Amino acid sequence: MSDPRVLHVITGLGTGGAEHSLAQLVAALPEAARPLGVVSLIDRGHFGSAIEQAGVPVISLGMRPGRVSVSRLFALGRLIRQLKPDIVQSWMYHGDLAALGALRLSGRRGRTRLIWGVRCSDMDLSQYGPGLRRVIGLCTRFSAAPDVIVANSRTGRTVHEAHGYRARRFEVIQNGVDIGRFQPDPEARQRLRAELGLTGDAVVVCLVARVDPMKDHRGFLDAFRHVTGAHALLVGEGTDALEADGPVLALGRRSDVPALLAASDIVVSGSAFGEGLSNAIAEGMATGLAAVATDVGDSRHLVGPAGLIVPPRAPDQLAAAIQTLVDSPDLRREFGVRARQRIEADFSLAACVERFRELYRSLDREKVYRTE
Repeated sequence: MSDPRVLHVITGLGTGGAEHSLAQLVAALPEAARPLGVVSLIDRGHFGSAIEQAGVPVISLGMRPGRVSVSRLFALGRLIRQLKPDIVQSWMYHGDLAALGALRLSGRRGRTRLIWGVRCSDMDLSQYGPGLRRVIGLCTRFSAAPDVIVANSRTGRTVHEAHGYRARRFEVIQNGVDIGRFQPDPEARQRLRAELGLTGDAVVVCLVARVDPMKDHRGFLDAFRHVTGAHALLVGEGTDALEADGPVLALGRRSDVPALLAASDIVVSGSAFGEGLSNAIAEGMATGLAAVATDVGDSRHLVGPAGLIVPPRAPDQLAAAIQTLVDSPDLRREFGVRARQRIEADFSLAACVERFRELYRSLDREKVYRTE
């Protein structure tokens, strides 16, 4: 059975987890199953070139962030009518709304299925502008329209159902990690430590996240001031502008994250809210690192027996958990071995890709198409 033809629609292609997951999915699909294209509502962003290198066209609509352009929605509708995808799969709230509107404008709603994507859990919307609240409200109102909604975490599904999402079908497909790209690498460990001026016996804590209220870099830095005997690496867009003192290297956006993780000993996610399933923690675990994460989204489920979980917005407890692992090399090694095994068994990219292909095929087998 051939794979259905899929067109992806995403809010943007910047340095976020959803964008990263989409780029990985596109590249990991067999060539015959790759999508018709990826549409970014805003611009090509960080991942546009990588997606095109996988042989998939990237179409940028050029919308302004936070602004809906009716003319661009009509353009997306014309593209859907031209490409005739079997499935339109959207990612994140703005992408979900745009995909629904454009699909209806295309006149193909009776023949093209729609998948929405939920990538977060319980957001603290007070940290963002009113536009996001309006968009989420509209998504809630129209949540029965897509054929399927896919969350990347069980917590994300539960939270959205509690907030009023009424999906016809609500699936959970966890993020997957490329376990060939993210793995222990002694050569990279030695090389990166030399580049960063870190000794071979230094204990290195790594936090990979763009600067955003949900990632709570301030809370991590408050916690790390009370940690002794360790160095910290902050990796991600905007981190190079943070005011960090002590043994903290704020590196900004980097293209060598697998090597930076290989140079580390502990991976941390200090998020205050909103995480679905953390790519950063999963990739660190695949690299064989012990994990410390706040109890947000599915982090407890992800980490399992391979690390320590603390409450969010509790820097004292975050510091204590990190210090425990800094002071316990045997426990770090034990957690690291478990972490790699856990990702290989339950969170591989191959398993994630197959889950999406199974979902696409299940929709293709359903021959009753709706007109809305």
